Amino acid sequence: MPAGPNRFILLAALCVAVGCSTRQPREVVLAEAYVGPSSVRLRRELTSTAPDGAVLRHGEKVQIIGRRRVFVRVRTASGETGWILMRHLLAREQMEQLDRLAERASRMPSHGQATVYAPLNVHTEPNRQAPAFHQIQEGEIVDVLLQRVEPRVPYRNPALLPPPAKPAPLAARRRKAPPPGLSLPPSPKPPDNWLELSGWTSERLAQRVVRSLPTDTWALVRLKNGRAGWVLARPLRMEIPDEVAQYSEGHRITSYFSVGKVIDRGETKHNWLWTTIGPGNHPYDFDSFRYFVWNTRRHRYETAYVERKLKGYFPVRVQPVEVQLGGRRQTWPGFSVIVEEADGQRYRKTYAYQVYLVRLVSKEPWQPVGEEAEWWALAGR
Repeated sequence: MPAGPNRFILLAALCVAVGCSTRQPREVVLAEAYVGPSSVRLRRELTSTAPDGAVLRHGEKVQIIGRRRVFVRVRTASGETGWILMRHLLAREQMEQLDRLAERASRMPSHGQATVYAPLNVHTEPNRQAPAFHQIQEGEIVDVLLQRVEPRVPYRNPALLPPPAKPAPLAARRRKAPPPGLSLPPSPKPPDNWLELSGWTSERLAQRVVRSLPTDTWALVRLKNGRAGWVLARPLRMEIPDEVAQYSEGHRITSYFSVGKVIDRGETKHNWLWTTIGPGNHPYDFDSFRYFVWNTRRHRYETAYVERKLKGYFPVRVQPVEVQLGGRRQTWPGFSVIVEEADGQRYRKTYAYQVYLVRLVSKEPWQPVGEEAEWWALAGR
């Protein structure tokens, strides 16, 4: 065996000959996904003492290269690897749905602007556990588009990876085969109409299950950057002046519109139309609407018209209305609301107004068509 420097030269040559290398083989890519939350930090290892890794942003594309329980190991575009909860990732289809939601929201009318007193998460879906890709800060303004009531259930993120194979139960692995020529009879099956015999239909059973669950009212909001997502509706504070909001009587304002303005002592005051709803989560959007007028003589807001005990639905529209008056047709400012009456039929009721005078101009059966049907589906109806 050569000694001295010649020995090290020989060892180096042998390493080259057998392909010695310290580079690790590149992991197999199991799937591609996108980051759901506004920001999330990678874990280098799944231990409490491991230092944190890079911060990933919403929409960033990653490759899934491993899995351990509810965590997946990902590789970023820069090549950094780490662990992240699987529910924080979105599939390509989910990102495309989020893009389509923003496109649809861009065509929807605003039912008023809102802000918050404390940070509020904007979710990809109307579920508390769904990824939150933005956080509304106090003073930040968003457009409120529609409402939706959803049962409070665990969030089920569409599978990015096939579920791992489950091992056979221990009892099944230990079960011995029956002796030759001896087989156990099959278990008796219930009759095909067992659900009817029980007095329950599948639809009735599903409705009872849903009714027994707690619910949340969600609002679809449009952000200033054009993105759209779901927030819990109750923390939203509609940006209507406090001198009007004080008349809400403990009800939540669900929409508001400026329907005219006057000048009083050099100050501009708006007349307002709003809708409100009582406490609780309801399958409709408002139970009353009110039209406020600024009285320039008394320098205060007064109610010019109000309707209560309604089952009202969005969209509320504010537009000019044709009025037949004295044998002539005139154009008045007006608005329309959708209400469900005792017969179960929904009607669009159109009103025209001139300051304190409010007239019901038309009442027609209503069914969602076109864009309204699209918005109606987004509201879960």
